[in-house]
Amino acid sequence: MDFLIIVPVLLASVVVHEVAHAWQALREGDTTARDLGRITLNPIPHLDPVGSILVPVVLHLLPGNFLFGWARPVPVNPRNYRNPRAGDIRVSLAGIVANLGLVVVCALGLVMLTSLEGALPLGGQLGASVFSILTYGVFINLILAYFNLIPIPPLDGSHVLYHLLPPSLRESYRAIGRYGIGILFLTLLAFPGAFAALLSPVFIAFDWILGVTVG
Repeated sequence: MDFLIIVPVLLASVVVHEVAHAWQALREGDTTARDLGRITLNPIPHLDPVGSILVPVVLHLLPGNFLFGWARPVPVNPRNYRNPRAGDIRVSLAGIVANLGLVVVCALGLVMLTSLEGALPLGGQLGASVFSILTYGVFINLILAYFNLIPIPPLDGSHVLYHLLPPSLRESYRAIGRYGIGILFLTLLAFPGAFAALLSPVFIAFDWILGVTVG
């Protein structure tokens, strides 16, 4: 049952993340994503066969009860930005901001659900399902926001660090993107304890939000 709830929440979250990138790129002056039909909440144009389907299914079958995934990256052309440096940073951070916005929305939903408990017909399976959707919405979007802040190319946080590096190091740093994510995932799979340690701020934030919203 959890898998049937988590997958739609995960897909919705990664789609919103990519739409935020596309929307901010358009604001910066680049129409590439818009012209390719990526400013849409329809998940089909955003689905990635590996990140949206294969990885979630494999993680679901593995021990650990953890699910993660991603959508197809939005194509952008920073050379079209009115301010290429600032525009690249804002476009990269837009997805993280969108995920944090979803955290707030889901947390407010939990507050409303708790305060209206007993006043609306949300008992039984319906109430439990809504509670699970909102709870996973908080957790998954915290993970997406935090994970994308990691400054390993091509994750969003790497775009910020790229512009802070000396020009002589930038291209070598960006070249890591061909191997960075693969190395990160292999390391986390080989050392599960490192994965838990890496995500410890997410668990702390998640517990705090649940404590505030549902007591």
